[in-house]
This record gives sequence, structure tokens and C-alpha cells, in this order.
Amino acid sequence: MPDESAANTAGSTLENTQPSFQIVKIYLKEASFEQPNSPQILTETASPKTEISIQTAFEKLTGDNYEVLLKATISSHIEDRVVFLVSVEQAGIFELKNIPADQVDPILEINCPGIILPSLRYNVADLVSRAGFPSFTLAEINFNALYQQKLANQQANAGVPTPPAA
Repeated sequence: MPDESAANTAGSTLENTQPSFQIVKIYLKEASFEQPNSPQILTETASPKTEISIQTAFEKLTGDNYEVLLKATISSHIEDRVVFLVSVEQAGIFELKNIPADQVDPILEINCPGIILPSLRYNVADLVSRAGFPSFTLAEINFNALYQQKLANQQANAGVPTPPAA
């Protein structure tokens, strides 16, 4: 008769060493909306210009957990007057167990922001529409291309000598 405890130990050892990726929590970390020139700006007929900034960041928490932050800042202007300014920080906690070291950064900078993006898009659209403006939807973002660009920039900067301090 086979020893079941040995089989269970081997099974749990295998489970403990298998790579694993888990979404622990996706949450709204911070949101703000400003329309400093209301109500006068609301009667303008000129089309506003919109600027969008997207930033990502991550930090290691305790154990195998990481917080990944995706921040969008959208500002809409008519000439030099602000129509609205919205800033949303959407975050997630992700558990990465037994992931090879060379795969951690790509997961945190490509996969995790891609998971967070739909929630960020929803919260931005919701804030803008609740403030009385037409629907606003952030475009899809290619986080893989952004990560590859970051790596290329790091390689280019690694080969450039830094100028001496003045």
C-alpha cells in the first residue's frame, strides 16, 4: 500500500514551488475633479484641447505582494482657461509567487497595468460625465510598447557618459 503522506508532501512541495500570479485587489486609490472656471466656461462654444498623461508605478509590499499604480491626469483647456482637470489613481495588489526574477518587472509593468486599465477608464468616464461633460473614454494603452520603449531608453542612457558636475 503506497504511503499517502509521502504523496501529499510531494504534492504540496510541488504546489509551493509552482509560479503563481493572483489579483488580490483592484481599488480606487485617489480621484479628483476640478472645473475652476465654471459656470462661465460651460457656455463657451469653442472646442477644448485635451491633454492626457498616464503614469505607472509599483512597489513591493509584504511577502509576495506588490502594489501597482496607474495614474491618469486629463486636462481640458479653451485657450488658457481650464475647462476641467481630472486625476485618477487606480491601483491593484498582486501576488507573485515563485516568478523568475527576470519576469517580475514585465508582469508588473505590462500585465498588471493592463488589468487595472478598465477600472481606471470607467472611473475617469464616470467623473467626467457626473460633472456634466460629454462622455470621455480613455483609449486603450499598449503597455508592452511602453515597457519596450523604457528598456530602450535605459540601454541608450547606459551607454552615454554623464557630464561632469559644474
